[in-house]
Amino acid sequence: MRILSVTAQKPDSTGSGVFLTELVKGFDKAGHQQAIICGTVHRDVIQFPANVAVFPVYYQSHDVPFPVCGMSDEMPYKSTRYCDMNERMTDQLFRAFRKQIIEAVEVFRPDVILCHHLYFLAALVRELYPGIPVYGQCHGSDLRQFLKNPWQHEWILSQIPKLNGIIALHEEQKKQICFIYGIPEEKVHVLGTGYNSDVFFVDEAVKQARRSEKIRLIFAGKLSEKKGVMSFLKAMHYVRQPELYEIAFAGGYGNEEEYARILRLAEEAPCDVTFLGKLTHPQLAREMNNSDVFVLPSFYEGLPLVLIEAMACGLQAVCTDLPGIRPWMNRAVPEHGVLFVKPPEMENADEAIPESLPEFERRLAAAIDTVGFMPAPNLEQICQVSWDALCGKIVSIWNH
Repeated sequence: MRILSVTAQKPDSTGSGVFLTELVKGFDKAGHQQAIICGTVHRDVIQFPANVAVFPVYYQSHDVPFPVCGMSDEMPYKSTRYCDMNERMTDQLFRAFRKQIIEAVEVFRPDVILCHHLYFLAALVRELYPGIPVYGQCHGSDLRQFLKNPWQHEWILSQIPKLNGIIALHEEQKKQICFIYGIPEEKVHVLGTGYNSDVFFVDEAVKQARRSEKIRLIFAGKLSEKKGVMSFLKAMHYVRQPELYEIAFAGGYGNEEEYARILRLAEEAPCDVTFLGKLTHPQLAREMNNSDVFVLPSFYEGLPLVLIEAMACGLQAVCTDLPGIRPWMNRAVPEHGVLFVKPPEMENADEAIPESLPEFERRLAAAIDTVGFMPAPNLEQICQVSWDALCGKIVSIWNH
């Protein structure tokens, strides 16, 4: 099968980028021919299997003179918010992607097109090529962006229902997709996520080489308020014996002012805090194996791949109890051992109501105090959640 994958963002650095990249690798292993349309900047190196054709759209260039458009308002790199797009910027963006879409289709001649995010690019591909099967992969951030931002709203709303099908991460997300776009349930397929077992696994050598006697908590993701990083640091003031802990933060940041506030909170924290920066997957796997508990206190998530990766490294986990995550985990990995924490009250899809944060932080602290008594994740069950299996399920939908 000839598969064209499409994203407006960088094909790395975020959960959706990792998702796309891993699917590309899985399709390649299965023998499918592939091409990619993606956003990038000239200084970045795009890494896909050698036989995958890449049709890049360069941001911060003559044609698109602004930073990469981000599906989240805070990205781990310099980005443009869709809500800040004016008419000229919109025209430049559409012209650049339309040109690459047309070239890719003419040169590669795909059997199917998979658009990552149910947003403007999926709508554009659908409009340009009504005769080619076009599917959308929802990541959650796209729904949040659509609900909170009127940019191109009516046009996107008119095109997404015309997709041949949509792939959702979990049942709650499927319900939201059907409600927002008025799409019949049979067109939305719940497939979940996968992880790379060649990289994320229990490394006994790393675990045995640990020297610190403190309980090491690790977070991986964008360092931002909406990912719960500030609340995580504030929660440490409520744990019973904070001196027994140390925290490692892995990931980049996009908002300088917000990052400065995070650094101040880290200095005030009653435990040691280390910032590891943006890591490669092997580096992250090593840091996870060098830790005890994974903490993901996000205010929003689709289905967090990084949670599965941490569990595959043998970590117990604390995670915000966001819609769809726990039910999917209960089905895919029944013995997951994750301790879920009730989230703060929300508004505008991804913004916590400030008055509700202190109680959330107390709940988070209680979970950190308790998680050590939870059973470790069942590694045999986790091994069943692979990218290869997910790729097979997607292809079976296309062939149906």
